[in-house]
Amino acid sequence: MRARDSLQISQFHVHIASYNNFPTAAGLASSASGFAALVASLAALYKLPANASELSVIARQGSGSACRSLFGGFVAWEMGSNPDGSDSFAVQIAPKGHWPEMHALICVVSDSKKGTSSTAGMQRTVETSPLLEYRTKEVVPARQKRIIEAIKAKDFNTFANITMQDSNQFHAVALDTDPPIFYMNDTSRAIIAVIVEYNRASLASGHGIKAAYTFDAGPNAVIYALDGNMRQIVNLIQYYFPQSVPFNDPFQLFSEAPGTLVLPDGFNLAVAKRAEVGAVSRLIHTRVGGGPRVLDDSEALLDTSGLPSELPSK
Repeated sequence: MRARDSLQISQFHVHIASYNNFPTAAGLASSASGFAALVASLAALYKLPANASELSVIARQGSGSACRSLFGGFVAWEMGSNPDGSDSFAVQIAPKGHWPEMHALICVVSDSKKGTSSTAGMQRTVETSPLLEYRTKEVVPARQKRIIEAIKAKDFNTFANITMQDSNQFHAVALDTDPPIFYMNDTSRAIIAVIVEYNRASLASGHGIKAAYTFDAGPNAVIYALDGNMRQIVNLIQYYFPQSVPFNDPFQLFSEAPGTLVLPDGFNLAVAKRAEVGAVSRLIHTRVGGGPRVLDDSEALLDTSGLPSELPSK
């Protein structure tokens, strides 16, 4: 870009409208998507000669996880070693269409703002947790290599085991922080118990692991499963965590018949108590996405004058 063009661009006035249909500051990566959208939008507007990995270095300064959101498909965040962080960026390891059978069920346990923010919590963990150093140096690099291999091979058993183990250890590190950080609550732990029992019964009946739970810095669960098992998982979650509104069924899981609870042989229903309606406020069924895209005028958040238009309803 020529210096004269840069000078002209620097004099532009920019209106930014940001809208997110996920709970904010609740451990569902709302900040990651927001910062990724901001960086991708400005890069598109100014036609910056930068690829997604280069833009991810900028995005992660607002939210570490945002670097992964600059891509679609399956993405890895390279830790890097340079003091200035210039080699800490994201890379795509497989495109959106690589593993279309992979789906996710997001269980919104709480959409309230967390008592400890992700940034403040991590700063405290870095300062006080001896377990974090071991995890960073010894555990994460090996797990990252193995889960990348599992994704490329579409090996759900390995993917699920590593996903759950890493989620558990992340929250162990939060507990190892001084004073400890409690991101999960009783409902979160009940979801874990249900999925663990579901997998145990499946393995005992001669099948593989069918589901993987993971929790970020918050109480909300993400359950990964292959599409053929998702109907059974949705029924299971709705049994233990009754919903106040009908399940939004974007993939037509229940288009032919209403949901009925069918469990693997030997499943122990007493593994968790049925919660009150609202313990899980809503379920979001989704799958691997395509990453940032430029919207057309009909979808834009700015009106024709360049000012923020009325926000779409959730």
